[in-house]
Amino acid sequence: MKRSKLSIAELKDFLDEKVVLYNQPGFIENDPVSIPHAFSKKQDIEIAGLFAAVLAWGQRKTIINKCKQLMGMMDNDPHRFILQHREKDLKPLLAFKHRTFNATDTLYFVEALKWFYQNHTSLEDAFYAGADHETVEQGLDQFQKIFFSLEHAPHRTRKHIPSPARKSTCKRLVMYLRWMVRDDDRGVDFGIWKKVKPAQLVCPCDLHVDRVARRLKLIKRKQTDWQTALELTARLRALDPVDPVKYDFALFGLGIEEGWSKRSA
Repeated sequence: MKRSKLSIAELKDFLDEKVVLYNQPGFIENDPVSIPHAFSKKQDIEIAGLFAAVLAWGQRKTIINKCKQLMGMMDNDPHRFILQHREKDLKPLLAFKHRTFNATDTLYFVEALKWFYQNHTSLEDAFYAGADHETVEQGLDQFQKIFFSLEHAPHRTRKHIPSPARKSTCKRLVMYLRWMVRDDDRGVDFGIWKKVKPAQLVCPCDLHVDRVARRLKLIKRKQTDWQTALELTARLRALDPVDPVKYDFALFGLGIEEGWSKRSA
């Protein structure tokens, strides 16, 4: 399908159909979002979701298995583990590794989350920068600063929590925000955060979404960086100003399930 053959109304109708197709419970099982779906307590969902998003690198099956392994090391009770663990409870975490995320990173995440939850009820407080911002850009910058505010924060771990200030697409973190913020009746995203609004979300710009969006002429920028994610989101906002990031399901589904990211435009 060529984007030049579609009017804006036709493009919206086409993508809306794909959102309905892919934004449904069957999507969960084979996606990292299945990890937080194993929990019902708000803080467990937040913690499991953060780890699942940060570790969402590589084959989805491997990501899911690694996340299940990590949650098992936390007794499948991550909030309680974060707050109540003893030194000896951290020993199994020394063996955890996924790609470049290793024991140093895992232990710092646990410590930073413990410090945060000792002072806050919800991780949303770290991301919320105010209602007057068009996007979550300031919230992402704020989260990175808060997360690495402990004096001995390892420099190497910073690469796992990027920020728009460094021009990163922040694709895993904005995916995490989608999970926590979007609130519909489809059962995939959780909608447990109410301060950050769906209209402020930015579309995750991973390889598949990027390629499909370019094929549909939703992205003109040559490189893929934070400005690219904003450009894509602005185009999607023209289709739905209240919930632009719902189209992540359509673009990702077209790329992964229908092979659009493998075909030439």
